[in-house]
Amino acid sequence: MKSYAPLLVAGALLSPVGAHAGPADYVYTPTVEYGEKEIDFKAGTARNADNPRETAASIGFGYGATEWWFTEVYLKYKRENNEGTRYDAIEWENKFQLTETGKYPVDVGFLLEVERPRDHGEGWEVKWGPLFQTEFGKVQLNGNLLFQRNYQASFSNDTQFLYQWQAKYRWLPQFEVGLQGFGEMGRWNHWARDDERSHRAGPAVFGKLPIGTHHTIKYNAAWLVGLSSAAPDHTLRLQVEYEF
Repeated sequence: MKSYAPLLVAGALLSPVGAHAGPADYVYTPTVEYGEKEIDFKAGTARNADNPRETAASIGFGYGATEWWFTEVYLKYKRENNEGTRYDAIEWENKFQLTETGKYPVDVGFLLEVERPRDHGEGWEVKWGPLFQTEFGKVQLNGNLLFQRNYQASFSNDTQFLYQWQAKYRWLPQFEVGLQGFGEMGRWNHWARDDERSHRAGPAVFGKLPIGTHHTIKYNAAWLVGLSSAAPDHTLRLQVEYEF
């Protein structure tokens, strides 16, 4: 691990930079594979009995630029309010691995993500926060604490606090089972009322399928149930990565 990686992340935090998780959002992990390239497809659909179905998808290209930095660019699309599918945003995701894998009881990473929405009135959406992972035998646990805010937007907004968690049992490389959860708590320093917070959780499956030398298909999918009145009743999400 390069000793200056934490300094780079700290600098990003100090640079000038209401959150709603989309149905295609996924659980970030803190590890980085140097030299790995991937084509990443994500999709999801969410439905609340009182609102039209919302559908989102994205496709991106990522690269493990160093032993501690993975960077990826996405094009994002969405469909909502019974309208047609349309381009939604371009996103630049950066993940920094801050500890050597397996050296400490908990692996730690950091996320910095910048998105430029199609509607420039939304300004620049920035998301950042620490990523954690630990293992107990065949059980892997992940937890992420994330902050999100729109800068240079045409509306006033505050930094929002979001969380993600994941637990999976590594049964077989090709098929693993577990749980995933996502939540939005409101302002980071003054959480919203209980009925305004969004909590979703449900069963998930994972797998890694080799398709040749140094070529792999990875997938994960989850069926999430709304655990609060502010969350969609049901969300189905899927991620497929081609790594080479």
